[in-house]
Amino acid sequence: MAKSESTPPQPSKKSRITVPGFSALKQSGHKIAMITAYDYPLARLVDEAGVEGVLVGDSMSMVVQGHENTLPVTLDEMIYHAEMVGRAVNHALVVVDMPFPSYHLGIHKAIENAGRILKETRCQAVKLEGGADQAETIHALVSAGIPVMAHCGLRPQSVHQLGGYRVQRDEKALLHDARSAAEAGAFAMVLECVPSDIAQRITEKVSIPTIGIGAGPDCDGQVLVLHDVLGLASDYMPRFVKQYANLQAEITSAVKNYCTEVRNGQFPGPEHGYS
Repeated sequence: MAKSESTPPQPSKKSRITVPGFSALKQSGHKIAMITAYDYPLARLVDEAGVEGVLVGDSMSMVVQGHENTLPVTLDEMIYHAEMVGRAVNHALVVVDMPFPSYHLGIHKAIENAGRILKETRCQAVKLEGGADQAETIHALVSAGIPVMAHCGLRPQSVHQLGGYRVQRDEKALLHDARSAAEAGAFAMVLECVPSDIAQRITEKVSIPTIGIGAGPDCDGQVLVLHDVLGLASDYMPRFVKQYANLQAEITSAVKNYCTEVRNGQFPGPEHGYS
């Protein structure tokens, strides 16, 4: 039987974004939207919303585990959460942070640890913090068939060395890091807490996509922590974050209403039971 003229068209299934496809978005001028996720239900939702990249970030240490910085999260914990995210995402490129110090223990150990991430999850790439200082490791990982996203500018894993979360303003050093990472084979890089004008010049001078977080509007894309975007962060909100919802208030209100209805006998009602 022929379909009714009023039948809405079925959406076409999106093809999976690959590492080369992600890199090619820079040349096409397509701005890249990337966001973090740490579990199956939220990863599925952000993927369905249309992001090009999902980062299983070591920010999990703070927003999921409640630590004060990213240092405590382990490789096994990253793999555990990345496996959930990998099963949920069908369209976006999924990148997993290599936690401290999983890539500082020599090249062979870095390959082993990154290899575990790819083997034990359905994710396609890893991210590590560093530029020129990690060029040799980046090159070794890429030579082993492991796609790498670099991370220049503010490096949260080096918070103690940096003396806090500070804007990085040394343009010469930043450009050297960015160029070194690109030449070593990184397919993209995060630029964190870099003045907008410096980030713009770096973006113009490297061939791979720059993904900004606190680095202004002229990067090739942006990444934010999902809990910040949804209003689930409970404490300090960085200046570069835009909150698109206030789920903290919504969730608190919903649970309060649930508690009230349980205590006054309103829930469960007859419609919530079986006969």
